[in-house]
Amino acid sequence: MDMGKSYERIDGRLRTFIEEQPLFFTATAPLSGDGTVNLSPKGLQGSFVILDELTVAYLDFAGSNAETIAHLRENGRITLMWCAFQGPPNIVRVHGRGEPVFRDDPRFTELLAHFPDIDPSVHGLRAVIVVHAELIRDSCGYAVPYMAYESDRELHGKRFAREDDASLSAYFAKKEHIATSLDGLPGLPLPLPPSTV
Repeated sequence: MDMGKSYERIDGRLRTFIEEQPLFFTATAPLSGDGTVNLSPKGLQGSFVILDELTVAYLDFAGSNAETIAHLRENGRITLMWCAFQGPPNIVRVHGRGEPVFRDDPRFTELLAHFPDIDPSVHGLRAVIVVHAELIRDSCGYAVPYMAYESDRELHGKRFAREDDASLSAYFAKKEHIATSLDGLPGLPLPLPPSTV
């Protein structure tokens, strides 16, 4: 792969590289110049898919805030990044527009069918984040260290598997930055609609 290159679509070796990574990062920000930039790591095997050559999606699970959702609801801007921690050095970024598809959206069930390799019911599924790529680029990654992937942590699934829709909504309602972001933007709509999984 030539480094520092733009791509028209996510296919071939680029697609293979993205799909092989066990970890990626998401970055979003509010429109406000003094707002909080958010950067999140995303893992769990099977929770990310490439829907087509310009569209990707990942499952948004229970957590302590909902900054990504809030920023996407306000302005849609998002960047996804993958790093090669093994093999040849490489960093890939997908800059695009994202949208949280919530449980009560008619598209939700159809989107979930694209994630057959994970049981979303044990992770407190909140939304499917769909991202339409506008700019796809790679860079060298020469300074990224070698690190070995061992396995996914089981803690997230163990923690949220015991929640039903009502208790999950109650958990979110107690958290300060779930329904409202750090900067006061609308976050996750509560109460959660009933789960379809």
